[in-house]
Amino acid sequence: MDLIILILEFLSDPTNLAMILAGTVIGIIVGALPGLGSVILISLLLPFVVRMDPVQGIALCGVVYAATIYGGSISAILINTPGTAAAAATTFDGYPLALKGEAGRALGIATFSSAIGGIIGLLAMITATPLLGMIAYEFGPAEYFALAIFGISMLAIMGGQSTYKNLIGAVFGIWLGTVGTDLATGIERFTFGEPNLSEGIEPVQMMIGIFAGGEMLRQANKASQRRVVLDRQNARLPSLDDFKRIWKTILRGSGIGTLIGILPAEGGTVAAMMAYNIEKNVSANKQEFGQGAIEGIAAPESANNAATGGTMVPTLALGIPGGGSTAVILAAMLIVGLRPGPTLFHDQPDLLAGLFGAMLGANLCFLLVGVVGAKYLSRISLIPSTILWPCVFVLAALGAYSLKQSLFDVGLMVFFSILGFMMKRHGYSPAPVVMGLILGELIEMSLLQSYLIFDGNLFGILQRPIAAPFLAIALVGILWPVISRLRRPSSDSKPLALAGDDD
Repeated sequence: MDLIILILEFLSDPTNLAMILAGTVIGIIVGALPGLGSVILISLLLPFVVRMDPVQGIALCGVVYAATIYGGSISAILINTPGTAAAAATTFDGYPLALKGEAGRALGIATFSSAIGGIIGLLAMITATPLLGMIAYEFGPAEYFALAIFGISMLAIMGGQSTYKNLIGAVFGIWLGTVGTDLATGIERFTFGEPNLSEGIEPVQMMIGIFAGGEMLRQANKASQRRVVLDRQNARLPSLDDFKRIWKTILRGSGIGTLIGILPAEGGTVAAMMAYNIEKNVSANKQEFGQGAIEGIAAPESANNAATGGTMVPTLALGIPGGGSTAVILAAMLIVGLRPGPTLFHDQPDLLAGLFGAMLGANLCFLLVGVVGAKYLSRISLIPSTILWPCVFVLAALGAYSLKQSLFDVGLMVFFSILGFMMKRHGYSPAPVVMGLILGELIEMSLLQSYLIFDGNLFGILQRPIAAPFLAIALVGILWPVISRLRRPSSDSKPLALAGDDD
């Protein structure tokens, strides 16, 4: 009851309502721009968030996170270019339906599915986060070390062909977290005599550079590409029969998205793809999928928006980011002095209420802004890359400079921009590096504390009833690619060899 009162108090403040509306509109616009997305937007907002009230600042991050996930569906449907990776599955049926002259119907289904899925995910967040936080009261350094290792190992499970590249990126991020002065010994590490690195690498500069700057350099190679624009005169909205047809699909997608979102490192992209495949298998209209099936829009959109609430659960309760966006939100929380974990809800109950209220308001705004203005907001996606990305880069440089008014920070941002570009070019995702940087401090400190608690015998961690299972699951996750190859039937190897496959 107290939490409900806090939520109502947050939503009754006109300033908060204006922030929710502005954040939703900005998030939808940025989400509709191919290549941007929530990670880049939240990274660009960090210099402003650190100067806001902590609750309002984190709530704003939650609003734009939810709004950009929905915004990605607009360009996915209208120009066959997903604004975010989570909207990739929406193109499978959204764009074919738009080509049939039913863009308004496709946008309406995406809007309704996104709003319902997002609300269901938030209900799971507000229910599961305090429960998981209560369990976390039993956690000590050994348990937090095991959880952090588990979070890193999830990158191997989700990686597919890039499994090892994801793990390499995570290890590199952990190493970046060691740059600076060791708090335990006072010794400077990997500073190379540069005094500006004595306090370590600021997450803000790194994330602005590796995401926004790196993507800007990557998009510069696509400046000459032309985009196909649809005739959007047909704005027929979904009918009542459409909603009757997809309500079970939305519930299934929301459930899948919530569960997948809770798993560290999974997120909306995996949830959307899984929901789409499951819906295609259970649907009685399998032949329509890929040709403009409305279930093919409702399933991924409800899943990826439900995942936004799910990813916040481990982020708030355990300090383990559920994906790239929540890793940036976690960094924002640490910067403004909020330490995620079980004590967060006791010390800052208004944070959970503000975050839930803001993200709930954003999902309700989808129904208004999405249905009425989606067709007009989508025109933002037609801005030439030669104009868009230089503007983004200027904003990134200003954001990096504004924190300490230091040109060294701008140079650091440029360095990580080049690094992010090179990583993408060679098939490395920047997200594992961010997760490694965020979790690296937790791994190092909890390992050191465990070493002291167990008098130098780290095998004592394996005797903890909670830590041992997480470490066992993490070991299986890291070795899973090898296990999968060993379990592959030997008969599969012959066709691969005849085909000239190096594997």
